[in-house]
Amino acid sequence: MLNSLLRKPFFIKLLHWEYWSFNTVYGPIIPIWLVLCARARSFFFFSASNPTIMNGGFLMESKKQIYDLLPEGFYPRTLFFALPAKGECVVNAVRTAGLKYPLIAKPDVGGRGRGVRKVNNEEELVGYSQESALDFLVQEYVPFANEVGIFYVRMPGESKGRITGIVSKEFLAVTGDGVHSMRELVMQEKRFILQLPALEIMFGSRLNEVLQAGEKRELVPYGNHARGAKFLDHSHLADDALLNAMDELCRQIEGFHYGRLDIRFESWDLMKQGKSYSVIELNGAGAEPTHMYDPKHSLFFAWKEIIRHWYILFRISRRNHKKGIPYMSFSEGRRMFRENSEFEKKIARLYV
Repeated sequence: MLNSLLRKPFFIKLLHWEYWSFNTVYGPIIPIWLVLCARARSFFFFSASNPTIMNGGFLMESKKQIYDLLPEGFYPRTLFFALPAKGECVVNAVRTAGLKYPLIAKPDVGGRGRGVRKVNNEEELVGYSQESALDFLVQEYVPFANEVGIFYVRMPGESKGRITGIVSKEFLAVTGDGVHSMRELVMQEKRFILQLPALEIMFGSRLNEVLQAGEKRELVPYGNHARGAKFLDHSHLADDALLNAMDELCRQIEGFHYGRLDIRFESWDLMKQGKSYSVIELNGAGAEPTHMYDPKHSLFFAWKEIIRHWYILFRISRRNHKKGIPYMSFSEGRRMFRENSEFEKKIARLYV
């Protein structure tokens, strides 16, 4: 009885802080953020951290604009489509660019994996184009099996940065036993239970399929915590070779000093050599140190990591400000938060 009760979504979320709301997790430490604002004499000091990224990458930044900052060859080939976008035109553009299926389609502005979809053929791409209510991107699917988030910071004027956290990601997948259906296998893992409503929309009756013993099926190919991926703290892997590879890349990104690079890669050894990896997302001032979501970590550890990164963000922003980079004005900041609030309500209605 108790075990059954603890598998209810309400109790899974209640007993695991990683699923608590933003306000619940961040509320107790907001006074520290306000102290940093007072020291900077600006509520929006973070905007100076990455001056070439809209709002410093805190909120409402365009993924296309960020990809345009990255050196060619270090991110998936990507096409941008503004609404209204006719499915036929999108398909023709993909053909002309020579992109091969499967592809990844996602909103140009967004987060938490909402609206991200793997499209396997032209019919699915047309469907996504017709359903999308936001400007969107279509990009190559990076086939590397591994995904990691590397938090990178570099003080303005310095050539060497630091890696302050590494999170490895295990995608939502099940392994068959020849007896239980995929739905039943999903129900055996508390983390996956929370994704069942979305999985039912994605797979429908296919969730009743019984996989052969040992057959592994990846159900959600996105390394996003909100989409069921398990985050593991692998910060101990931040050695000199990896830092040199990240320095080599990030020095080529104009104005980038603070944020998390979400990367798909073939192997650690090749990535440390600057080979066989692709940046699928770059998150700026609003990036979380997502290694804190490792289930082994407590809420107190998370608070420590958040505060540590806030202080780094403050130092970078203040140094850029002293070099002449203005902080966002109060009216601009209010408008950004108002637009983000309206956007969050809209995207929550539109996407699972």
